[in-house]
Amino acid sequence: MSKQKHLTISDRFYIEQELLQKTSFKTIALTLHKDPTTISKEIQNKRKPVAGKNYSGKCLSCKYWLDCTVHGGDYETILCERSDFCSKSCRRCWRFNPANFCKGYVSLKCDCINKYPYVCNSCPSESECRLNHYIYDARYAQKQYELLLSQSRAGINLTPEELQELNDLISPLILKGQPLSHIFAVHSDEIPVCRRTLYNYLDQRVFQARNIDLPRRVRYKKRKKKSEPRKNKSLQQEYRNKRTYIDFERFMDAHPDLDVVEMDTVKGSRDKGKCLLTLLFRSCNFMIVILMPDCTQKSVIKAINDLTEALGIRTFKKYFPVILTDNGSEFKNPWDIEKTESGTHRTYVFYCDPYVSNQKARLEKNHEYIRYVIPKGRSMYRYTQDDINLMTSHINSTARDSLNGATPFDLASLLLAAKIPALAGQVRIPADDVCLKPSLIEDNISKRNRLPVKGGDING
Repeated sequence: MSKQKHLTISDRFYIEQELLQKTSFKTIALTLHKDPTTISKEIQNKRKPVAGKNYSGKCLSCKYWLDCTVHGGDYETILCERSDFCSKSCRRCWRFNPANFCKGYVSLKCDCINKYPYVCNSCPSESECRLNHYIYDARYAQKQYELLLSQSRAGINLTPEELQELNDLISPLILKGQPLSHIFAVHSDEIPVCRRTLYNYLDQRVFQARNIDLPRRVRYKKRKKKSEPRKNKSLQQEYRNKRTYIDFERFMDAHPDLDVVEMDTVKGSRDKGKCLLTLLFRSCNFMIVILMPDCTQKSVIKAINDLTEALGIRTFKKYFPVILTDNGSEFKNPWDIEKTESGTHRTYVFYCDPYVSNQKARLEKNHEYIRYVIPKGRSMYRYTQDDINLMTSHINSTARDSLNGATPFDLASLLLAAKIPALAGQVRIPADDVCLKPSLIEDNISKRNRLPVKGGDING
């Protein structure tokens, strides 16, 4: 006998057909692998009410209605105020209800709806019945089931106190720019509902936070089809010789143990100025961000040289053995990236196919976190490396679904040398203190530029 299984529309059609044959509930239950009480409750709870046949008379509920011959002249039988001059048949009277006066009135009763089978499907007189009764209709029962299923899941299944407690936990974190994946990874034991339910609560506006406070909730665009590499004569440029994405795949097949670092740049405003060089370790999603004075080949090579000098050539070769980047003009000097100023080989550089950003999708996703803090089009002229390190620390302290709820810092502590985050100026941020809003850097700049208070006023 199956348990915890709902009746289907096919099961209900079967029940309807068997009721016409006067089959017992036990027999029906055995065929459907249910308990007989399940069939009984199904019929009683989802039977369809049917009004009695609409005759013109008022004595429809009388047992002797069909054979009644009483009329206004029968003074001994009828006690009506019009009986002294009315000769009309009482059962056809529309002015008064003779059932209230007739001494021969006997109420018509039927026990079919109060005991097995609780409906009138098998009754031969059902179509002519003068009483309100019930039938079992499979389609009607299915609609009632679906309506109950929907209503039982509607609304908020929390007390006002529990809802307020959840709001006090969730809203401040969302207003800091934390994604729900991070919040659930940290507070899963404290949140009494699933993530889908939490999205529904946000849609119903029961929290202080709103959908517009979620980073991607109101800006998420429909996904495009997977792009294909575009054929372009520029693919034959010298810097791509033996460094294409196909060459990269062949190299990784031959060296599967080597780690891959994805590299790209993030620009501020359209005018030439400061930009960011981003380096992401595929193995752990840990990202290093370097602030450069401009987006040129010279600045990129200097940043790589400075990083090599800070880590040491041996550490750099171990953790940056392969670099995958795009075809930006700032990366078109792979020879100086692959070798130090003294000519020592330190890494291998490969290039993605043009217009196929998903070949370094991890870094593109991390750029989205950067844009939460530094919106597109905002100039970076006021930013310092300390500001960028603070932003990157918060990004690397954000839990990810792709990392099974862990943060890049968690995996970096296992897969990278401890000095890499330290030399990159990054520190682990407590989960509830993570902020991915523009105010993160703006507040830091304000503190740095704030002047001493003189005469009760703040100058500057």
